[in-house]
Amino acid sequence: MSEHIQLTGTVPASCNGKRLDQTLAELFPDYSRSRLKTWITEGCVVVDEKKVDKPRERVITGMVVEVNAEIVEEQRFAAQPMPLNIVYEDDDILVINKPHGLVVHPGAGTPDGTLLNALLHHFPAIDQVPRAGIIHRLDKDTTGLMVVAKTIPAQTHLVAAMQEREITREYEAVCNGPMTAGGHVDEPIGRHPTKRTHMAVVATGKPAVTHYRVAERFRNHTHLRLRLETGRTHQIRVHMAHLRHPLVGDHTYGGRPRPPQNASPELLEFLRGFRRQALHAARLSLHHPISGEWMSWDAPTPKDFLELLTMLRADRKAHPDE
Repeated sequence: MSEHIQLTGTVPASCNGKRLDQTLAELFPDYSRSRLKTWITEGCVVVDEKKVDKPRERVITGMVVEVNAEIVEEQRFAAQPMPLNIVYEDDDILVINKPHGLVVHPGAGTPDGTLLNALLHHFPAIDQVPRAGIIHRLDKDTTGLMVVAKTIPAQTHLVAAMQEREITREYEAVCNGPMTAGGHVDEPIGRHPTKRTHMAVVATGKPAVTHYRVAERFRNHTHLRLRLETGRTHQIRVHMAHLRHPLVGDHTYGGRPRPPQNASPELLEFLRGFRRQALHAARLSLHHPISGEWMSWDAPTPKDFLELLTMLRADRKAHPDE
């Protein structure tokens, strides 16, 4: 399935002498620069009735530009009826509170039963948007808020906002070990040199910045609030492990149970049974991609996370002198 796109515009004075790809980005801001550049190289762009296939071609004021292109669905995935916890929805975006255990996008080992499949059932027209409008992902066992674009213009603006760090994402987490103060981690993240399914702090990685502050201290754990500047794969998990404070339950990055001394049998059992990383996307704030309105949403802390905090508080109370 594909959608035909037909666009027409006149080169304004502000674009006189500029490259064609730069001019198209200004004339048609609802489409990404990479998509527009592809349309040029594929011969989908006509300037003053002459086909132009070089993005660097210069244009002058008054030229008439036409785009005739097809947006082809990248891959057909099945629509599946699945429950969605929708926090907000309008004609342009969806905000979802994702539960733990739900994979965001089909992949190796998870061909269906994902958030993408659920989105296709909830709003079938989203199959015209690349990746069904998914702008950013949460790991399978991370809970919390995600924004999804329902249209290509909304997706283009949200992706740009993400790249410009204009979308605020705040998390809460519980890490192993006592932390005395907040701070930030500014370390590049890339593929682990030997464990190809893992990420790591590596010199050749992409820039990654995580800010954190202490919300509550326990005997051998810390409740944190975190804010992402960038959105690398497993960023919070990798950065906290780099600080030698891996997240509770995150066995991939060293978060095996580390109970405090003389912990109760109940706490020991609870920590052994906490099988996911203690990480929750608690707040999402952004400018609406179409109206420009500043919007913010909060997701309540999930039950298992609250139970973890309750158990750690009980342990602290039982050992007031430590």
